[in-house]
Amino acid sequence: MKNSVLLIAVFLLMGSCASIFGDRVKEPFTGNSYESNARFFRGVGKGESTSDNVAKAKADLEAKAELAGQMNTTMKQVADQYLGQTANEKGADVSDKFQSLVRQVMNTDIADLRKLGEKKYYDKAKDKYTVFIAYEIKKNAMFRFLKKQAKTDQTINERQQELIQKILDEELKKAGDD
Repeated sequence: MKNSVLLIAVFLLMGSCASIFGDRVKEPFTGNSYESNARFFRGVGKGESTSDNVAKAKADLEAKAELAGQMNTTMKQVADQYLGQTANEKGADVSDKFQSLVRQVMNTDIADLRKLGEKKYYDKAKDKYTVFIAYEIKKNAMFRFLKKQAKTDQTINERQQELIQKILDEELKKAGDD
């Protein structure tokens, strides 16, 4: 009986502590369907402004920046992992070329970018628009695009070309090349 009363008191105390943070808000494009996984890079952005166009541009930029950050992190991990396996004197050069290729691709075009959704809200009291945008990129499409770009890059020699193609082929297998 004493344990039951103590247990109830703990739950009541925990419930009252949660309110110090405010009410929990569920924003659009949250949950597993909008998170990156083995097959997709996904990013969600939120923008607020008194102008609907500015709010949309902010949301768009934030979502794309999230995607670019994920891809950059993935590519660095792939290059580092490969270098750890090969451990040769040309490894650093391959890594630099590979990361340079990734930056070049991300700066020019993000392959197979798909908009999952966009939602716009207007708050009359604050005269403010809030826009949410969600994007995804199929990983295998991105890796195939990188392979194509690597083949046309004149700064990459034949040996480096082979190594980069091997790295990308391994990633395509992981992403479920279909």
